[in-house]
Amino acid sequence: MYRIAALYHFTRFDDPDALRAPLLDLCEAEGVRGTLLLAREGINGTIAGGYNGVARVLDHVRALPGCGGLEWKDSHSTTPPFGRMKVRLKREIVTMGVADADPRAATGHYVAPTDWNALISAPDVAVIDTRNAYEVAIGSFEGAVDPGTDSFRDFPAWWQANKERFTGKRVAMFCTGGIRCEKSTNYLLSQGVEEVFHLKGGILKYLEEVPEEDSLWHGTCFVFDGRVSVEHGLRAGPHVLCHACRRPILPADRARPEYEAGVACHHCAHETSPGDKARFRERQRQITLAAARGARHVRWMAEG
Repeated sequence: MYRIAALYHFTRFDDPDALRAPLLDLCEAEGVRGTLLLAREGINGTIAGGYNGVARVLDHVRALPGCGGLEWKDSHSTTPPFGRMKVRLKREIVTMGVADADPRAATGHYVAPTDWNALISAPDVAVIDTRNAYEVAIGSFEGAVDPGTDSFRDFPAWWQANKERFTGKRVAMFCTGGIRCEKSTNYLLSQGVEEVFHLKGGILKYLEEVPEEDSLWHGTCFVFDGRVSVEHGLRAGPHVLCHACRRPILPADRARPEYEAGVACHHCAHETSPGDKARFRERQRQITLAAARGARHVRWMAEG
């Protein structure tokens, strides 16, 4: 059984580069795999491994400057969610592209999963899903607005184009684990929205704590690891990943005529050129050869 810990923390790292090597060395020594992002604004990522190994890495992160209050979300998998360990330096730990966004200064009001249903059912509340369109496509909350964005970086422009729709409304926002809402609620406050809320712990905490029979969640939740999606109770969902476009698909979708492993699915078959597909076929050939040697070449991005 693999322990999976999804984490983020906003703090000030004066020299994130100096933190990278010790963190990577510890993860590798403990057999922990996944992706961690370091930036001047903090840390974000998901790791997986044995219970004690993950615990030691979490202890190390808590000892970093300003990270004593680190929180994370635990789940489990019977198969390894990641193929290798990466610790990367980034400009932002979740990229919104707004230079003065600072969740340490202000965020929306945190709402516990057990109180979320009542909030989003109120008639004066607009619910906004801050995730990307391919995530929203496989599951979201009842009545939530889908911005239809391809990247979190697109959210500020979407808000500017649509903000009049939300005049006079309280705004409730959610994402996978909470990190995107830290920035998006901070951004809305900076734009003069007075009452902004977000789901504490994100969808993952809601699916963990709220009984399925009481849930207002429909579908599954995309996750940035080998499970691809999770359901209530954080059970692994039915989806697999198209390794060409990184979108989730159902196993039955692999029987569609557009599907070619590692090359295309029905979502992306018409989005790439013959040259692109030739490159993808070669990449897939290399992945197949690596798998035959017992290696694994699957890449994941950390968001939340």
